[in-house]
Amino acid sequence: MQAFLAQIDHELVLAQVLIRRVATGYELRHLADRDRVANTLRELRLSDVREIAQFTASGAFRPLKAAPNLTAGWFLQANDDDALATTLNQLYPGMIADWFAVQSPRPPVTNYREFTNRQSGMYRITAMLDVNQAAQVARACCQERFCLKRRIWTVDGLAPEPVEEKSLIPCLEPCAVLLEFARKTMRMEQEKKIKLELSPSEALTTAAALRTALAHPDSNLREADFDAAGNPRRIQLLLDKIQLFASAAELPAEE
Repeated sequence: MQAFLAQIDHELVLAQVLIRRVATGYELRHLADRDRVANTLRELRLSDVREIAQFTASGAFRPLKAAPNLTAGWFLQANDDDALATTLNQLYPGMIADWFAVQSPRPPVTNYREFTNRQSGMYRITAMLDVNQAAQVARACCQERFCLKRRIWTVDGLAPEPVEEKSLIPCLEPCAVLLEFARKTMRMEQEKKIKLELSPSEALTTAAALRTALAHPDSNLREADFDAAGNPRRIQLLLDKIQLFASAAELPAEE
């Protein structure tokens, strides 16, 4: 914790949370509320933080605490280092320890292949994804619109994510959401393929429709319900495949 505190000068952005040093200790608020006057925000107590972390503004459960859907409109006064540590570990569980681990010369990161080779039961199938499929899963599942942790764990042919694209919070190994997404992806890969021929213009239209669907997701879908055809990560996976095809076919870029 002391090493992490040394990173805070006047203020520090941690995913969607802004931490500021103040005379009484620290003030935390949602990054979207950076310039709002404190008396226009709801003042939280330490006992309120867990609820903020657990549910979105609409009341949906947040299975992934690093998802970019943290509720805004609040601020919290942490009077000392212990209170700050408690708050951060409720908002982003384990992030302080993970951040510190990454500072070492040899951080304890894993590779997708070695991680999935250890799986048993219904998750053994995740080891069947080939190199390209595993990379596609990682790109789609860990995309910034879904998770603000920067992926440190490795996938062959896919570089770890830089801090600038995500946040200071590292991800050392595939999470439960990624594992379930990989399982569903492998099941879809095992399905009998349908031959579909598209003209270049049709491929671009399909990609545009998928982008629109991503921009306006079905709010009734659970984040990790990968059986739902409209799940945003499934849409992202298909969009990535179509864009890869478009690039290989040298289709014109979208206007």
